[in-house]
Amino acid sequence: MRGMTRRTLFRAGAVGAAAAVAPAGAAAVARGREQVKGAASYRAAYHFTVPDQWKNDPQRPVWIDGEYHYYYLYNADYLAGGTTTGTAWRLATSTDLVSFRDQGVAVPKDTTPNGDVWSGCAVVDTEDTAGFGAGAVVVLATQEPVEGADSQAQYLWYSTDGGRSFAPHGTAPVLPNPGVKDFRDPKVVRDQENGRWVMVLAENTKVGFYLSHDLKEWTYASGFVKEGIGVLECPDLFRITGADSVTKWVLGVSANGKAAGLPNTYAYWTGEFDGTAFAPDAAEPQWLDHGFDWYGAVTWEKHSADGAVDPAVRYAMGWMNNWDYANTTPTIDSDGFNGTDSIVREISLRRTAAGTHYLASRPVAALDDSVSRTVDLGDVSVDGTLLLDHTGTAYELTTTITWEALTGAGVQLRRSNDGGRHIDAGVHGDYAYVNRRGAANPDTTGRWQESRTPFDAAARKVRLRVLVDRTTVEVFFDDGRHTHSMEAFPYLVDTGLALFTVGGAAVFENTVIREFSL
Repeated sequence: MRGMTRRTLFRAGAVGAAAAVAPAGAAAVARGREQVKGAASYRAAYHFTVPDQWKNDPQRPVWIDGEYHYYYLYNADYLAGGTTTGTAWRLATSTDLVSFRDQGVAVPKDTTPNGDVWSGCAVVDTEDTAGFGAGAVVVLATQEPVEGADSQAQYLWYSTDGGRSFAPHGTAPVLPNPGVKDFRDPKVVRDQENGRWVMVLAENTKVGFYLSHDLKEWTYASGFVKEGIGVLECPDLFRITGADSVTKWVLGVSANGKAAGLPNTYAYWTGEFDGTAFAPDAAEPQWLDHGFDWYGAVTWEKHSADGAVDPAVRYAMGWMNNWDYANTTPTIDSDGFNGTDSIVREISLRRTAAGTHYLASRPVAALDDSVSRTVDLGDVSVDGTLLLDHTGTAYELTTTITWEALTGAGVQLRRSNDGGRHIDAGVHGDYAYVNRRGAANPDTTGRWQESRTPFDAAARKVRLRVLVDRTTVEVFFDDGRHTHSMEAFPYLVDTGLALFTVGGAAVFENTVIREFSL
């Protein structure tokens, strides 16, 4: 995806007034502004955030010397008002994908005539196919030397110090632009069976497949076209094995399907890849997230301590923002940054009763090691609204809701003392949903307030796993069959939590609240 361009910043003081019009009221808006002015922190308690300034796209982490190297697009000039454009690649390292250590800029911007560095990928060249030495880390990334002149092309950078710093391999592209507007976001995987590299590239409504033996010279192999979900960005290609022992290839893209009533997140197809072309199981994609703010997502391999790869699990992470309102967040004024990621997820391949396959999500297991407090409420009977004793701005809630007959049930998150402001997650009739309308949030149009996914009401049961942090909500329905991720900016004084039902009673079974300390 593109790097950070020259923009006018939305300051946090306008967030509450613009986004929480109906429920907030003038007094509540004023309180929210005073919190920001008073330097109260909106920085996430247990999600990855950029140390300062700006971040957008995650870059696929790679395993090097017993830890994950996580690169992301970073703009050190963001808070200067956008007078300097563009992004570099900044690096953070982690052994558990929960706690990260900042390592500074790895791929700098504006050090070649080609300008700043956009999205791409890093690979470890263990067999020295590129000639920089066995184990060299090679980055393929998009740069655009002349903005708006069909000049997006793929350039190579390399590292011989374990991926900590990179130098450009000349100034010429390794994959020049053929004369098209959109030609970006290379993702490279090793095709060990054929002894070569495979690149997937975003080309407007097409994903192009390219082949190389040395990461420097690429030839076109095939294309996969999907119309109707906007410009495709940040493509992804991987293989995964399900619990049924079936192995599938997955092709993913970040896409904006809002015009067609579809998500603006990560679309994917299961199918087969023969080393040259991808054949999908179905024409229409599935979506790895149904919220409004899980974009530019990447997936990567799960490694054990000795480096072995688990073929049945893949990790995933998305940028929790949206280009429709990318500059709107209270963290700018309160903490001097704009950039938060989703929790890292574990992705697995599952099969439906009808025999089709899909990807299920759950928070990374290592999050369990950071639990600082557990509140076990057991089974709770609810008929109407029940305010719990627990308060907080960052926590996880898990519960299984069961009933005989009702219209809907769920949870009210970050609830105000008077009950007028809250974020809702639950089920209603034949759909599951997350609704942020009752809290300050970045969408000033009012159109992107409630996300929905199908729900079988006849089941009379739903399992919720909800991750709440200071500016984000992620809800996993029914063991990750559907996931909704979105930004919301509740006032820091809104710390309540309630359970509710509509049109009947329910039991919230095995209700547990966990808090984290990193």
